Amino acid sequence: MNTRRRTAAAAALLALLLPVPLMAASTASAAPAAAADTRPVGAELPAPTGRFAVGQEDLHLTDRSRTDPWAHTGPRELMVTLRYPAQRGTGRAPAPYMSTEEARLILADKQLDQLIDPAVFAATRAHARVGARPVQGRYPLIVLSPGFTVPRATLSSLAEDLASRGYVVAAVDHAYESAATAFPGGRILTCLACEQTQGPGGIEAVTEVRARDVSFLLDRLTGRHPAWRHAGLVDRGRIAMAGHSIGGAAALPAMAADQRIRAGIDMDGTLPEPYPAAGIGGRPFMLFGSAASVPGDQRGNWSGPWPHFDGWKRWITLDGTDHFGPTDFPAIRDHVGLPHSEAPLSGPRAIELTRRYVSAFFDQHLKGERRPVLNGPSADTPEARFHNPGGGTSSAERP
Repeated sequence: MNTRRRTAAAAALLALLLPVPLMAASTASAAPAAAADTRPVGAELPAPTGRFAVGQEDLHLTDRSRTDPWAHTGPRELMVTLRYPAQRGTGRAPAPYMSTEEARLILADKQLDQLIDPAVFAATRAHARVGARPVQGRYPLIVLSPGFTVPRATLSSLAEDLASRGYVVAAVDHAYESAATAFPGGRILTCLACEQTQGPGGIEAVTEVRARDVSFLLDRLTGRHPAWRHAGLVDRGRIAMAGHSIGGAAALPAMAADQRIRAGIDMDGTLPEPYPAAGIGGRPFMLFGSAASVPGDQRGNWSGPWPHFDGWKRWITLDGTDHFGPTDFPAIRDHVGLPHSEAPLSGPRAIELTRRYVSAFFDQHLKGERRPVLNGPSADTPEARFHNPGGGTSSAERP
């Protein structure tokens, strides 16, 4: 399941990941017969574009005040990857993208385990360095929440870029909501929520749980006794949230429930219904999605909630992308050269545009830096369309 329906997610992911075995095969055929290094070669994600290097640490959090809503026993647990501005030349080699076992379970969930080598998928290469020394200062905090059944690793390109631009970024895996999440002690939790949230009310159930997860995370990062050793980097007065698919949908109830979250972005996720009765107090919110998220009558669009946003708001879509456009998957797909006629925008370009608009939103609303790219279409971003259904301007502005 994702917020467009779980079956659609599986089909989209199939198209995105099928090229991975070709990558392994082409690498093997091109290598000299005498080559000794047989390690799988994964795609390299685009490098961060900001002025800082990026550090990374994982954090395991346990909320003993709640029983896990999907396991119905034990406390609620989160795995969090924190990325932050770091000093260049410090820290250890980039962290693994995910474990091979996590990759195997994710592929099995999509019925791709007989087609794709999990070791190749797990070998995707990012850039943050483990244990790097932070650049001292106070930085805005951004919480990132992934799509349903997929792990926090899938937002690595965006998380690293934001950290390089001067943000602390906390990417969260919500227990039992991914096909696989590794926890300390060798435990790998699978998606118990998948079968429990089919049918009406499923989106709302997941987003409500995630909203509570995010508030707990903020308590543990900004409270009197923070759980993270570098929590002093976080500016408690500048906090925001973004997510992909149901992770983006969760930003709305999270903001409604927690006034600490000053701004939010939903990246291609159907919003829960109804719109929160108390609203979000005029705080900024951006809808950022694929070509499938243009205004229309199809179920799953954003037209219903749109008029209720009473503060700064934008609705931007990118032509040539699909549901997984804001994630790392387009770069993985392009790495192996597989044609993708339904989402022809190249992986690097999709990631570049996602980074451009997401960082501009946070720069403007957390740092107070004016970003004209958010004002409307421009000649250098012809893929972007700005929508204002029911407003006084065109519903699909383009340059």
